[in-house]
Amino acid sequence: MRDQARERLEKMPAAERVAASRQARAVLAAQPVWNRAQSVLLFAPLPKELDVWPLLAEALAAGKRVALPRFEPDLKSYAIRQIQNAETDLLVGHFGIREPREQCARLSSNRVELILVPGVAFDLQGSRLGRGNGYYDQLLAIVWGKRCGVAFDEQLVPEIPVEAHDARMDCLLTPTRWVELPA
Repeated sequence: MRDQARERLEKMPAAERVAASRQARAVLAAQPVWNRAQSVLLFAPLPKELDVWPLLAEALAAGKRVALPRFEPDLKSYAIRQIQNAETDLLVGHFGIREPREQCARLSSNRVELILVPGVAFDLQGSRLGRGNGYYDQLLAIVWGKRCGVAFDEQLVPEIPVEAHDARMDCLLTPTRWVELPA
């Protein structure tokens, strides 16, 4: 399933990926949960993922408390670190992904209202297929905010097999829709 989803993303032309990412950000901007949230946990997208990166500057400019995951190798898990300046607070981290520097303050998991969550694939039951290491599921297990899966429409599948440790999404954001998922 991971290979099939990745293959669909590989086939997307770069210009289409850029336009679809812009469209998804516009869909999010229209959502009350985004507008009301005072604290958000974003992610640094990989090259083939839906590009939510411009939201970091927008959220900071709007006065939101903005955080990103930082991989803590000694703990083999992610920590939530607050970003105040996108120019000085970031570096390329453990997995080659932009993340907060070590000196960025930790943000309590109960202080995050909205979490944008990457994934390889999602289904409309709220299931997420990650990269396979379980690190993001560990992070999602401790965060209390609304979990929003972020994906291109090509990443939606009919059903994802789940295990007990897999975190469910509360909603999904794609370039063409916002889906509130059943509890």
